Amino acid sequence: MKKTTKTPAIVYTIVGHDLAAHLFHVTVTVAAPSEVGQVFALPAWIPGSYMIREFSRNIVRIRAESDGQPVELTKLDKHSWQAAPLKNHAAALTLHYEVYAWDLSVRAAHLDQNHAFFNGTSVFLRVLGQEETPHVVDIQRPADEAGKTWRVATALPELKAKRYGYGTYIASNYDELIDHPVEQGDFALATFKAHGIAHDVVVTGRVPNLDLARLCTDLKRICETQITFFEPKAKKAPMDRYVFMTMAVGDGYGGLEHRASTALICNRGDLPTTAATTKDIGDGYLQYLGLCSHEYFHTWNVKRIKPAAFAPYNLQVENYSPLLWLFEGFTSYYDDLMLVRSGLIAEPTYFKLLGKTIGSVLRGSGRTKQSVAESSFDAWGKYYRQDENAPNAIISYYTKGSLIALALDLSIRAKTGGKKSLDDVMRALWERYGRDFYQGAGRGVTPAEVEALFDEISGGRFKPFFDKYIRGTEDVPLAKLLAPFGVKYVDDRKSSQPSLDANLGRDGSDCKLSAVHENGAAHLAGLSAGDVLVAVDGLRVTATNLDSLLSRYAVGSTVEIHAFRRDELMTFSAVLQGDRVPGITLSLDPVAKKSAGPLRPSAAR
Repeated sequence: MKKTTKTPAIVYTIVGHDLAAHLFHVTVTVAAPSEVGQVFALPAWIPGSYMIREFSRNIVRIRAESDGQPVELTKLDKHSWQAAPLKNHAAALTLHYEVYAWDLSVRAAHLDQNHAFFNGTSVFLRVLGQEETPHVVDIQRPADEAGKTWRVATALPELKAKRYGYGTYIASNYDELIDHPVEQGDFALATFKAHGIAHDVVVTGRVPNLDLARLCTDLKRICETQITFFEPKAKKAPMDRYVFMTMAVGDGYGGLEHRASTALICNRGDLPTTAATTKDIGDGYLQYLGLCSHEYFHTWNVKRIKPAAFAPYNLQVENYSPLLWLFEGFTSYYDDLMLVRSGLIAEPTYFKLLGKTIGSVLRGSGRTKQSVAESSFDAWGKYYRQDENAPNAIISYYTKGSLIALALDLSIRAKTGGKKSLDDVMRALWERYGRDFYQGAGRGVTPAEVEALFDEISGGRFKPFFDKYIRGTEDVPLAKLLAPFGVKYVDDRKSSQPSLDANLGRDGSDCKLSAVHENGAAHLAGLSAGDVLVAVDGLRVTATNLDSLLSRYAVGSTVEIHAFRRDELMTFSAVLQGDRVPGITLSLDPVAKKSAGPLRPSAAR
């Protein structure tokens, strides 16, 4: 969709001007700079990734000019600059700067001879005081020979550019500008429609025999299921066009949501191939589809339904909210559930995924010390800055949040005799807080409003639930909640398997402890994360043989362990414990199959 505009207040140009040095050249021109000296700032973080990343550290050089003459530019702090007042108040002010782009992730910017990618938070200085004016960006083709055949992929509306081409694009304000990542390169491209809305699939990186047709077919089912979920009558998506951008690499995984697109990174082997002899969904492709489902669900849940703390964002400092268990945890609950409801996976596969999530939550003792509300609030300092003690100190608002969503879903269905469910809560959040957010009528939701909504939808009182499982640290009683819906919950961990109860890493061919679980055999023996195991009872330990060595012993046996801590050889005596890793299996009782609960969507009312 093309937009027209009068002369915009803010105009950017961006070009990859040195691909080998990974440098973008960027300019920003302000038609009417502040008379007291225009201030510019680069965001310190990117929405969706709750960590201060200091993007301004990647600005290599910066200067200002007006009417062809240099203008003094003063750095105010780590991410902001102020230009001196202009003598000619009618003149425009232009900043020129270079951005180093060598972060191969979904959060920042990356540039080389293979492609160019950037998020606006990494490259576009904010013009303070003029954030609500139209912003135009001229994306220019690199002069390097490698870029001669490149195309442009973005959900930004075109101004004077053809779709997938170089030229000018427009955003109504700064927030919109930075919410549309841009990919450039010789990417694979396909398009499908989901309830009438075009969805582009862009894949960058070498992927032999990529099956784009299958990818489009499967993504279409996910997208239409989610659009119908939020708008069961109108079946109307909240965007005019959507872009899935995937960077395929040898080893990588991640995604970041935006209002009309998502940036993804995955293993190239996870993508479907035309050479496949079966249409079965392998583990890698299943993980990728789950990632796509997760980020697409965010189109509604966090990009438009927002916590009050994010409306609007303050991009220079941390924005604290105790609600990430809802915005990330509920999205994590629905991502796999949408794969079932769209028919892409069967119930046994879903139960396997769910059992794995339950086991991961029960694995660490951090769940007994930190609530998901605290985990949400502390995301900036703890979840996104995890160390070797994380399993013993924190809980993931993603994983436990998804289990809380399941528990709330089951509880609402049980309280209302199946007449209401979590689906109704999500649709109410959408109707009240999300649908009109970008039309200026929406606002963020508060924790108190969230809790009240559960009471309203269910006709019950959910404060005890919130106190125990959201503000408190109790384990969600899933076995009890699942039973009335005919789902069997079994913990079949192999208690006879001897274990040190530690997470293993590797240092070359050596076995290195990456985390030691509280009160496990390794902890009680005195071992620590970072220790490199050398031998068990005189037999050499390698990166791959520890489990085999320990399998020769019975639970309760005492073994002598030699390990290096830094460069010092130490000796430990460990009493082997039974494997404490939960092995949760879920299955549906055939007799009660009609009562499968969350696997069935609730009817819209």
